[in-house]
Amino acid sequence: MTYDSPLVGFENAEPLPSTINPDGKSLFNPPGPKSGSYDEFPKPIDSSNNGFDFHIYYMQAIPTETKYARELHERVRREFPELRIYRFWDKPVGPHPTAMFEVNTFNPHQTGAFFSWLVVNRGPCSVLIHPNTGDSLRDHTELATWIGKQWPLHTDMLKRH
Repeated sequence: MTYDSPLVGFENAEPLPSTINPDGKSLFNPPGPKSGSYDEFPKPIDSSNNGFDFHIYYMQAIPTETKYARELHERVRREFPELRIYRFWDKPVGPHPTAMFEVNTFNPHQTGAFFSWLVVNRGPCSVLIHPNTGDSLRDHTELATWIGKQWPLHTDMLKRH
């Protein structure tokens, strides 16, 4: 696979300074326009339905994990009522190898807020986070991000025939 340069669009930009900030570590960045990615998902993410799926995994055979996941599901519903929150599955579904519940985010602000909240509140659960670009296989594999233990997915059902 080949990748476009991440500097596309900046070919004729002024060189960046090598000045160090007063903290003695970080680089000084000259002021510039705010990235559009704060307000809109970057392409190829298709936000016409939702931008990101968060799949919160737990091991259904471990009662303490199931209890925690059920409580986490309720907490997410109470804390983030603006998000799309699906039912609590007690068995593996789709490409997911263990029980889970799914939460969808619709803009970058929700995605960042929910991500940072889950980092500190997920407990024993693992979280698969993936964008929706129209390519399910790539979304669930190459573009996926994990919080906690990574689980192997059953990807055959995601492959285009």
